[in-house]
Amino acid sequence: MASEEELFASVDALLNEEPQLPPPAERARLREAAGITQARLATALKTTTQSVKNWENGRSEPKPPRLDAYQRLLNGWAAKHPAPGAGSAAAPVPGAASSEPAASKVETAGAPQASAVAAAGPTRPAIRPAVPSRRPAARKAAQPAVDPRFPHGPLAVLDGDGSAYGTDGLVLDCPATTVPELVEWTLKESGLGAAKLNRYGKDSDPLIVLTAAAAVKLGLPEHLEGHEQRRSLRLPEDHPVVKQVTKAKWQLTQRGFGPWARIYRKAQGRERQCVQLAVLSWDALDERSWPGVSEMEPADIARVLGVYATRVITPRGSTAVSGLELMTALRPPTKAVRDEETGNWVSGYNAGSLGTEPMDPAPPEATPEHPVVVNSGWKGGFLNEEAYQWVRSVQTLSDEECTLPFAVGLDLNTAFLAAAARLVVGLSAPDRFHAPKFNPKIPGSWLADLSHIELDPRLPSPFTPDGTRPTGPAWYQTHTLAYAQELGHDIHPIEAYLRRETGAYLDPWHDRLKNAYVDTLADLGVTKDLTDVEFLAAMEQHKQNDPALAAVLAAIKATVKGGVGKLRERPQGKSYKEGETWPALSRPTWRPDIRAAVISKARVNMHRKLNNMVKMTGLYPLAVLSDCVVYPSLGESPLDFLPYAASGKPQPGGFRLGPTPGLAKLEGVQSMLWAVDLMEKGLNPARHIKGGDAVLDEGE
Repeated sequence: MASEEELFASVDALLNEEPQLPPPAERARLREAAGITQARLATALKTTTQSVKNWENGRSEPKPPRLDAYQRLLNGWAAKHPAPGAGSAAAPVPGAASSEPAASKVETAGAPQASAVAAAGPTRPAIRPAVPSRRPAARKAAQPAVDPRFPHGPLAVLDGDGSAYGTDGLVLDCPATTVPELVEWTLKESGLGAAKLNRYGKDSDPLIVLTAAAAVKLGLPEHLEGHEQRRSLRLPEDHPVVKQVTKAKWQLTQRGFGPWARIYRKAQGRERQCVQLAVLSWDALDERSWPGVSEMEPADIARVLGVYATRVITPRGSTAVSGLELMTALRPPTKAVRDEETGNWVSGYNAGSLGTEPMDPAPPEATPEHPVVVNSGWKGGFLNEEAYQWVRSVQTLSDEECTLPFAVGLDLNTAFLAAAARLVVGLSAPDRFHAPKFNPKIPGSWLADLSHIELDPRLPSPFTPDGTRPTGPAWYQTHTLAYAQELGHDIHPIEAYLRRETGAYLDPWHDRLKNAYVDTLADLGVTKDLTDVEFLAAMEQHKQNDPALAAVLAAIKATVKGGVGKLRERPQGKSYKEGETWPALSRPTWRPDIRAAVISKARVNMHRKLNNMVKMTGLYPLAVLSDCVVYPSLGESPLDFLPYAASGKPQPGGFRLGPTPGLAKLEGVQSMLWAVDLMEKGLNPARHIKGGDAVLDEGE
């Protein structure tokens, strides 16, 4: 038999527990029975209408002191307004799931029974379906299993009322009023984060995006001013918020508290303590990469960033930064290996990665201001592997071409991404060779003379970005020389910088971004099974189908280009002097040779298609700009000049329409007269074919 003291102790323990609320549907029924609106209830409890909605549809739960007050109110309403009939189900809440679990049924008149109350679940917000969208259902890619460590997804958008909008319609209540409190809440209570993308990698830190109202509430200025360059925006070290962070024993990275701020403590064992903040009103989301996103409602911003985080990576900065981070996340530099002498697990090199230490480039692969160049006095020239910027000479146009009514622009989908597929790059430091025999399978930089090769003036040279014929020896990446060999020319390099260790470093990066691009286009109604006619029609309206997903698509494309560009990030700031190092050089991913390999292959791929188009159709382009080419055409559609077999299938080797990387879509249509007029002025029609207007002083 239990003693009286033991019984009283057990009862006191129950009394001290947090009150349990009735199921969400019953909360809504009681409020409606009392004739109280959600807005009026929010005012009484000194919270927001959105929070009340969340409590009544099960997306979140109130916390003390509101929890006790809300419980008392519901108990009072339950006494006055018992449920109509024993065992009847509570009325469904608009926007909630179509069927409630058995525990959410009201079993008797009056207050819910203990079994129903207990089944209402913990006070931690639960993941529930989003409010039904007015948009048509999209084709969804297979979703990864939810990591139990991060039940609420990778990120949240915090508004000024304390509502933190997550993915899948989730809304959490965030009580933080300072940045340190926000960091603590994010790491200990929010359930935010994302699992690592590679078994040897690291989990993604949770991201909190701050609206302007949230930033002000946390003591941050709504806007940062006084800096010419966006990248230099940051709070001064004596700002109160920076002092709060330091006082709470948190640290900021060397970039300080800017649009993308990382707040961390040193890891304890395997547990990372780091939160990424993005401040919307400080232009964290560049309009060029995230069109229209900053102006969206917080829930829509969370949807855009959530889809991107799930399909690409949790953003850690600009799309360029995210593109570079994705490379490392998919190819971590180290892995655990067993020490043969001690038997202990230690950190070792992960084969196929770029390692942990930065690597000096070969002088011709570097930039003119690089210490390797300045300190050595290098005068031997540099790689010039850049994307096409070529305009055909008007003098080479035939009368027949000039009489065609239209100029039609084709754009290759993520051409750099297509070039990254199965691309073998160097993983070790470069070695110098004199008069080597050319080997198209070895990545590197070769000095060779291609000026003797005769070229058709109606096509750009495949060896130079501006399409002009080389005038003497120059440095080329392996793919450029391999293409010259493919065209039937003998290649005799004078000198080379080659790498002995090689690998397809970018393959997982290519695969993940390709899937992200294709899946997002499919969600917008542009799928692989469409005919060319259907594809062109779908592309005309895909952005209007869902502006949020259209923004995700734009961000994916920006991630590709920005990630490749970051491989050769140049120094920033007016105070920089040639020969000094700059921050980017400390990264193992500062690899201008890999950037050159991607761009060289993309340019070669473009020229190969141009050449094949001549063989199959006799058509020559008017201009090329990176991944866009303009052709004269009898009609306004690419279908009027693209090569098709008698069976109706596209001819292999030329430009083909489709939604995957490397295939083409319509960029724009203008009159042939418009195109010729630009060409006569030295302007590139490919730059303006989409919009039509040309800036005459753009300096092309």
